[in-house]
Order: sequence, then C-alpha cells, then structure tokens
Amino acid sequence: MPRNFKESLFFTGLMCVMMVLGMTTWNLIVAGHFSWGHLASSYLPGLIVALFLDIVLAGPIAKKLAFAILERIDYQGKKWVRIIAVSGMMVLFMVSCMSLYGLLFNRIPISYGIYGRTWITNFVFALPLNLLVVGPIARFILGNFQRRVLNLSK
Repeated sequence: MPRNFKESLFFTGLMCVMMVLGMTTWNLIVAGHFSWGHLASSYLPGLIVALFLDIVLAGPIAKKLAFAILERIDYQGKKWVRIIAVSGMMVLFMVSCMSLYGLLFNRIPISYGIYGRTWITNFVFALPLNLLVVGPIARFILGNFQRRVLNLSK
C-alpha cells in the first residue's frame, strides 16, 4: 500500500490507467460498439475524468468512509480487510460518477432507469476487476517500486 503522497499518486495512476482501460473495453463490448478506434477515442477523456474524480472527490470520500467503518469493527489490522473496504468504497463512488460521465460523454438521455441499468452493468464488472485483477497488479507494481527505492537508498 502507498506510504506517502508520491506513492499514492503513482498507485492512483496505475489503478486509473488499468480500470479505465478495462471499463471502457467492457462498456464498448456491452454496447456492441467495440473497435480499436472507439477505444482509442474514448480512453483518454475517460482517464482524465477518472483521475480527477479519484484524486479530488471519490478517493478522499471513499477512504474516509472506509476507515470510519473499519474503526467501528474489530478487523484486527488485517491488510486484506482494509483493501476490500477501501476498494469496495472506491468502486461504489467511481462507478456512480463514471456511469454518469459515460452517459453524458455518449450523449445518451439520462433517466433513472437508464442510469440504474448502466450503474449495475458497470458495478458487476468493476468490482471483480478491481479486487481480482487491477488491484493485485497495481499493488505488485507498487511493491516492486517501493523495494527498488529502498534498495537505492541503502
């Protein structure tokens, strides 16, 4: 896990790069519009919005709520419980925000029904993608980065 602001930004960047790629691909496939051109044209705007939301809004709120919940339960400092709590909250906030972004970006008329279906479609893919694929890869990369930095400072 990140130990300072620099590592936190690095980790956030890794997570956003991979999650936006996965979710953009998923949404294009679900909509029946997957092509490399569509992926290329929608990836960068989505990445910029996701990074902004993660750093400014969703990240701070999700972490604050996750740690408030963890303070109320006896999780005995287990790392995996902290990871699931923070990742779960991040998925809830980012799916909520990015589902709205996706509808606006694609000029789809927004209604409760359309937003709800979009949210559920994104949530059922984002949660396992985050917990089982992207999160472990990002933590592995961050861990290697941290070890290299420690070895250089010795």
